[in-house]
Amino acid sequence: MDDANNFIFRTEDIRPEEILSLFVPTERDRQLIAGLKSPTPFIIEGSRGTGKSFLMRVCEQEQELELDTSKVIPVYVSFVRSSLLNARNEQQFQSWMLARLASRVLRTLQQHGLLAQPTISTRVLAGGDFDHPEKKTELEFVAERFEESFKSPGVEVDASAVPDVEAFKDAIQDICDQFGIRRFNVLFDEAAHIFRPEQQRQFFTLFRDLRSPYMTCNAAVYPGVTSYGPSFEASHDAQIESLNRDIHSSGYREQMREIVIKQSDAAQQTLIERNGESFDALALAVSGNPRLLLKTVALSGRFRSSDIQSVLKDFYRNAIWAEHSALSQRYPGHRSLIDWGRTFVETCVIPDAIKRNDQWRSEGKPERTCYFWINRDAPQAAFEALRLLEYTGVITKLDAGVVATRRQIGTRYAINMGCLAASASSPAALINELRNGLTVKRFTEYGENFDQFIELSGNVGASINADLSTELSNLLDASVSNLDLTGHQLSALHSIGITTVRGALTSSEANFRRAAYIGPVRSRKMMNVVTAAVMEYLSG
Repeated sequence: MDDANNFIFRTEDIRPEEILSLFVPTERDRQLIAGLKSPTPFIIEGSRGTGKSFLMRVCEQEQELELDTSKVIPVYVSFVRSSLLNARNEQQFQSWMLARLASRVLRTLQQHGLLAQPTISTRVLAGGDFDHPEKKTELEFVAERFEESFKSPGVEVDASAVPDVEAFKDAIQDICDQFGIRRFNVLFDEAAHIFRPEQQRQFFTLFRDLRSPYMTCNAAVYPGVTSYGPSFEASHDAQIESLNRDIHSSGYREQMREIVIKQSDAAQQTLIERNGESFDALALAVSGNPRLLLKTVALSGRFRSSDIQSVLKDFYRNAIWAEHSALSQRYPGHRSLIDWGRTFVETCVIPDAIKRNDQWRSEGKPERTCYFWINRDAPQAAFEALRLLEYTGVITKLDAGVVATRRQIGTRYAINMGCLAASASSPAALINELRNGLTVKRFTEYGENFDQFIELSGNVGASINADLSTELSNLLDASVSNLDLTGHQLSALHSIGITTVRGALTSSEANFRRAAYIGPVRSRKMMNVVTAAVMEYLSG
């Protein structure tokens, strides 16, 4: 087995036609997919790696199979390259979004064989003549020029060919009437979490304005860094649902095991079956995050007890926290909140939960906790800091309006099980102990006058309104070691002289072929994997 067992960590690396064969559904997953298919705009909110993109791809593939009866055409749109926009045009973002969406709708129609003859409406989506469908349209060129603007910051991009929202919607209605389409179901993936705040507000304004009987918009976003803006009413303009996998659910461990089994070779499957308790510890440690599970299983080698203990200690003491602290590079305005949140959880929340569990153990009581509660009157900055911890999956928000001591009302959170157990001498044993006694009715409490909240209000409270804009140039000049790549992939990049994120992004497929043991097929695959890693790094 190689160093990653050929696991695919990101949905964008999976061929669309292979999605359904890797899908391990739960009742909650089916509910979310039903929401994505409905005519009501739908937003899935979840931490990195929880499977938002995967569910959108499942929705797309299932709707393709249902097309003959439903007459609903799914349109999958990735906005992953939005972080590269750096032109002078003040309306660049809306122009780019409409150009990218129009192009995807047009290409989707082409794939379904519906563009035998150009029409006035298809010319609107093309930005001009569309007599040769195999060639790029003017709007595709416009979108690409915006995406290349990071190479020449501040250069004007001509977006005069991009239709306004009303012209776009009229074209969509005409196309539906002409081809007997009930509606288009747009799935915006890699959406608002990668945008600057002003871009996020523009995105949700467009998201709202595109709503019609002929087009439904859906999106996947992260908690903690999504700004809906003043013109978007969450309860009115869309249904927003969280993607959290409950470790208490009866089928949790079976689902997590099946997710890994579907990507495992025979040898790995045998190891998992022989070491069920060790696998269960890894599955519980990730608190419902499939990507973290695949990563930790890949790091666990032969699944020896020492391997499992080492992975749990190193990954949850170092890797996951390093990822959280690295957010300050993308969101410098929130650096103080990011640092405060980490300090609060590492020095208060986790030690307090450990102390409570130790006390119950010494008293012979079965109860255990990984939960904590924050008074609703705590400083808003504290909730902002906790939302950023949700973003990286260190904690998960469970519910609001929870009654605690003295009938106080607040919000309840869960600590990632791996983070809670990492400092133990035997993390796997502690995780299995927690599993047996865990109850959401037991939690530590932090009132509105908790000492660290007072410190937060005095020192960093003002930063909650700070600008989250990133300095794209600085990110592009960072080392490739910041990318989420395997050791082999990083070595291959260094061997051909690619040492910066910019170099990885702008390198050609021919350049990737210069690496040892990388032929034409593997060079294309490696270039795609590296590009996806760069986009994820730039997006945070």
